[in-house]
Amino acid sequence: MNSASHRCALVVMAKAPLRGAAKSRLAPPLTPEEAAELSRCFIRDVCTAIEGAIAMIPAAAKVQVKGIVAYTPARTEALFEGLVPASFEFIEQRGEGLGERLINVAGDLLSAGFESVAMMNSDSPTIPPAIIGEAIARIACPGDRLAIVGADDGGYCLIGLKRPHWRIFEDIAWSTSAVFAQTMERAAELNLEVVRMPSWYDIDDAASLRRLMDELFNDRARGEETGLRSTAESSAAPATRAWLEAALAKGLAERLRTG
Repeated sequence: MNSASHRCALVVMAKAPLRGAAKSRLAPPLTPEEAAELSRCFIRDVCTAIEGAIAMIPAAAKVQVKGIVAYTPARTEALFEGLVPASFEFIEQRGEGLGERLINVAGDLLSAGFESVAMMNSDSPTIPPAIIGEAIARIACPGDRLAIVGADDGGYCLIGLKRPHWRIFEDIAWSTSAVFAQTMERAAELNLEVVRMPSWYDIDDAASLRRLMDELFNDRARGEETGLRSTAESSAAPATRAWLEAALAKGLAERLRTG
């Protein structure tokens, strides 16, 4: 890339895959050990999707993207070994709540010289690389704006910005269905242009785990009313698919039915 390239930090906000802490709302139907193992798969597949997204951005866009994992809790970087591409860098999350942590991650990276920062979750393993890549390309265009990939549960999977508009993360009812709508209200307060990308979904409970398995294994049986996308449009999520195939062989489907 030449010096005229737009430098974007593409950040995965990730909890370390610790037993009892990672994806705890999936236990049950999973055991705490299984939830941690599945979390590892999610992280690996999201990073793979990011690599695919970076590869899709045309050279003419002049965007230089750096993959970064912002992790919590502190001093757990070693737990991501083997999950994250060697080209990625690590930073620790700082702050008491999610809003404060998002502000601090974005602020640190903007201060470090990046011209935009896009932060995404680590539990949307099938998110299409094309959505991520388009969000990055759109935010890199001249002018100030916000780029966002909504989540079907009312939150968002990715948010990107170019300036320290910290109001975007203030007075948000995190972990509720109001997050996306409240974020749009904050953007309107700031008169900030918003690029809304197609929404996706994250996996944080038994219902969304069933949805993921339906997407990966029961594509033909899925109707339009479910709102699921074709697997041709989504990430292949190879690590997640392989783990779930093994779990199905050990009776996971029955646990999902009875849980």
